[in-house]
Amino acid sequence: MAKLILIRHGQSLWNAVNKFTGWVDIPMSERGRAEATIASCKLRDAGYTVDICFTSMLIRAIETAIVCLTECGEVCGGRLPYIWHDPAEPDWHGWDRHFGEPDKELKIIRSPALDERYYGDLQGLNKAEMSLKFGSQQVHLWRRSFNVRPPGGESLEDTVKRTVPFFEAAILPELKAGKNVMVAAHGNSLRSILMVLDRLSEEAVASLELATGVPIIYDVDAEGTFTNKAVLI
Repeated sequence: MAKLILIRHGQSLWNAVNKFTGWVDIPMSERGRAEATIASCKLRDAGYTVDICFTSMLIRAIETAIVCLTECGEVCGGRLPYIWHDPAEPDWHGWDRHFGEPDKELKIIRSPALDERYYGDLQGLNKAEMSLKFGSQQVHLWRRSFNVRPPGGESLEDTVKRTVPFFEAAILPELKAGKNVMVAAHGNSLRSILMVLDRLSEEAVASLELATGVPIIYDVDAEGTFTNKAVLI
């Protein structure tokens, strides 16, 4: 069976100071890099390998993917990872065109569909301070409800509408083909995927918490059935 490895990025600098991050492109903290390194070691020690990797456009997720794949080289199964650029993108100029050995390379494919939920006017603001200003119940609704949007931002329902179609169109076919896939993304984009995989209700997904830097693994058969969920705590 193929393996699907989901991992929320390691702690970011804004996670560390309790700020709403969303689409602001904040790198990992020292702790975040350590979390990604530990995740790489856990994947190696458990014998997992990766054939292809998907991540968001945000640096904290990209950093996590790279550390997970390179800190313990065994995770790549002898392949060399590289960030793939789509020739169909308007700003692609052919500068990364190469004629190597595809069977010895591991694509890291970035997509905005996997970006974190957009927090709109809350981005850059402290969560505790916003709770004092607007009330903890209101901030909880903005953060954890399924269909309530923060001011100027996305609800989780909005995030599901871009994340799940990408998962089904781009990631699921790789799994059905027998490839082991890593998805390094964000709390809300991964909650969107887990909502489908675990058949969670809107109420259940609202209470789902994902720790930073902790791999979640599913077995996937050729029909696209997900079984045997494991969490490498």
